[in-house]
Amino acid sequence: MKTLTAILLIFLLTSFKTSYTTANRASRWVISENSSLSVNGTTNINKFSCAILQYPKTDTVTVAQDKNNKIVLSGLLNIEVKNFDCSNMMMTKQLLKTLQDEKFPILRIKFLSLKETPSLDQGKSFIKGNVEIVIAGVAKRFEICYQLKMKNNSLELIGLQPINFSDFNLSPPKKMGKLIQAKDQLIVAFSLKMELAV
Repeated sequence: MKTLTAILLIFLLTSFKTSYTTANRASRWVISENSSLSVNGTTNINKFSCAILQYPKTDTVTVAQDKNNKIVLSGLLNIEVKNFDCSNMMMTKQLLKTLQDEKFPILRIKFLSLKETPSLDQGKSFIKGNVEIVIAGVAKRFEICYQLKMKNNSLELIGLQPINFSDFNLSPPKKMGKLIQAKDQLIVAFSLKMELAV
């Protein structure tokens, strides 16, 4: 999940060594289909992991500066809930039911802002940014710490973010009645790969 959702840093790619100081400069980034996202949790007896191993769309994110030199993001990641795979048919079914996939088939991650401008001198950097995650119709804002890796005109954002089912007014999934019960907290792990749009 989510999530991870992230891409803010990318603006720096376009502006790196060019005109980052130019107000209102904007750049567009395309999220690659080989991005991945997983949610990792625990139950009362073991651990589980549910993953979307390939991102099936090519959403775009726009990054710009406002008149106060703040970095402004616009764009959404739209993730189809039905694409989660927990490597266990029963757990996958319970997760989709918990996330109300029939009523809310899309999990959305909206990019909001960067806390600072990362340094890309060494090819990778760490930075914090704000995102809004919408699950089952409920929106929640998070501050996420990313690792940014840069190579040529591509970027990869890697991160982990804890979230709770209860943040979105959801109850953790159950398996086999109440014998197996997932805990409230999940760790969302993401690797978002992006290319500079031409």
